[in-house]
Amino acid sequence: MRTRFRGIDQRQGMVWRGPAGWAEWSPFLDYDGPELVPWWRAAVEAAEQGWPEPVRDRVLVNSTIPALPPEQAYTLAAAASCGTAKVKVAERGQSLADDLARVEAVRDALGPSGQVRVDANGGWSVDEAETAVRQLARHGLEYVEQPCAQVEELAELRRRLARRGVHVLIAADESIRRVEDPYRVRELEAADVAVLKVQPLGGVRACLEIAERIGLPVVVSSALETSVGIRAGVALAAALPELPYACGLNTVPLLTGDLAVTPLVAQAGELPVTDLVLDEERLARHRARPEVAAFWQARLVRISELARATERVGRG
Repeated sequence: MRTRFRGIDQRQGMVWRGPAGWAEWSPFLDYDGPELVPWWRAAVEAAEQGWPEPVRDRVLVNSTIPALPPEQAYTLAAAASCGTAKVKVAERGQSLADDLARVEAVRDALGPSGQVRVDANGGWSVDEAETAVRQLARHGLEYVEQPCAQVEELAELRRRLARRGVHVLIAADESIRRVEDPYRVRELEAADVAVLKVQPLGGVRACLEIAERIGLPVVVSSALETSVGIRAGVALAAALPELPYACGLNTVPLLTGDLAVTPLVAQAGELPVTDLVLDEERLARHRARPEVAAFWQARLVRISELARATERVGRG
């Protein structure tokens, strides 16, 4: 990682090529057990099935601004080719004043016509979120993503903001991808936007089904993948009937390297819907140490066996 992000300095994962193309399997190290099965299914889909037919050939994307000091946040937002920026807030060890300064810097970098959204990764209580959103709203937020951890908290926050006349949309991420029932967000009227990530939700086709059933506008976002994983996100974004918001798929620039001959990095705020060619030299350069590779191979075997056992139980 160019900057510590989501608590990590190094991104690990596996890639392989199947009959339909390249697949990435890169669940974070703090995930375990059944939670890893959808990630495996997404990789199998990429390798064995490929993608649904696209309805667009380019996807509008946002830049992602880590929890940096305002000067660095300004520089990063200004250098990106995107008219929308997602800013990380509620970082452990930082204050609301830090968040306000960072968001103000990004707003200045994008100008009044740019879109600024923030992502708290569930880091606030309802009271903290209400205070933060009311103050951050003066910078013209497009939406706030996962301000609180629990879906019930999102619903309560959304009601409070409405009562106070604070017109900031709520987007749900973890409340969709890390819960047994992603549709509670809809049932509790807890969010205005659904953030979908291909790997954690089981693949492009699984996400298309969620998008149809959840009845909310969708933003497709990444799980900090290489261009291989990002290509799956682009496939989802390209297949959605409607795509009203910029997608969070321009995260390859957060990595110091990539595997593709032409990495999926935004140009003029967009990513192309195109075939991906990997670079053999880059694959070799980023090959993991033997002990790390052995860990991932064993992890893959364990989870593929768990996935197949789960499928047998489901058919039974």
